Amino acid sequence: MRVAVLSGKGGTGKTFVSVNLAAAAKKAFYIDCDVEEPNGRLYWKPKVEKETPVSVLVPVFDDQKCSGCRTCVEFCHFHALAFVKNSPMVFHEVCHSCGGCALVCPERAVSEIPRSVGAVEEGVSSGVRVVTGILNTGEASAVPVIKETLRASGKTELTVIDCPPGSGCPVMESVKFADCCLLVAEPTAFGFHNFKMVHRLAALLHKPCGVVINKGDAPYAPLEEYCAAQNLPVLLRIPYTERLAALGAAGEIAVERDAELAQAFKGLLSAVKGGLCT
Repeated sequence: MRVAVLSGKGGTGKTFVSVNLAAAAKKAFYIDCDVEEPNGRLYWKPKVEKETPVSVLVPVFDDQKCSGCRTCVEFCHFHALAFVKNSPMVFHEVCHSCGGCALVCPERAVSEIPRSVGAVEEGVSSGVRVVTGILNTGEASAVPVIKETLRASGKTELTVIDCPPGSGCPVMESVKFADCCLLVAEPTAFGFHNFKMVHRLAALLHKPCGVVINKGDAPYAPLEEYCAAQNLPVLLRIPYTERLAALGAAGEIAVERDAELAQAFKGLLSAVKGGLCT
C-alpha cells in the first residue's frame, strides 16, 4: 500500500504527518520525494547504507560532423538548443533528455553523456526504511531524482511518500503510482486556496483522498464546508501546541514522545488501511 502525503503549500505539516504515520506503523518505507528540501531525514537520522548517484543524458555535438542544418534546433520543442557561432548550444536547464536531437541529426553529429543532477540515500531507522532523494542545488527539474527515489521502494505493507509541496510536475510524478492520498490542510485562507489546488490534482489522477487538518485550533468554515461538499473525510485533526512545536524543533519523532498523538496516528493508520486505500 502506497500512501502519498500532499500539501498545497510549504509549512503545512506534510513531513510531520508523513514521518509520524510511518513511525506509527513501525515497519514501513518512508520515501522523501521533496528532493529540493528533504527534511524527513532530520527526524529519522538514519545511518546511510547506500547512496546512488542520479544523472540524466545530455547531448554533445561533434563540430567536425555538424553541417549546420539546424534540424536538431527545429526539432526541440523545449527550446533547449540554439545555433550560435556556427555551432549548436545546449541549455541544460530546459533539456528533457529525450534523445530526439540525436535521432534526427542527419550527420550523426550528436551523442549523449551523463550529467549529475542529484543522489538517492537509503538507510534504516527504528525499523523504517528511509529513502531520501536529494536534488543538486540549482537544478531546474526535480523529476529525474524523484523517479529514481521511487524506484528504491520495496515490498512492504506500508510505503509513505512525502511529496513536494505545490501541485506541479514533481507532485504529479510522486503521486502517480500511489494507491491513495492524504491531503494535509492548514486552516487559513492561504492554506485553503492551495489545498483546493492539490485536491483537484489528486482528483484528476483518480486517487482516493482523506484529509488531515494540522494546526487546527479552531474550525475554519470554508475548509470544513469544502470537505463536506467534496465528500472528503477528515481523518485526523492535529492541534497547534507548544509541545508538538518543541518536539519538531528538536528533530524528534512526535509519536515516540507523545502517547496521545501516538494513539491518534494509530487511528489514522487504521483509517488508511481500513478504507481509504482499498
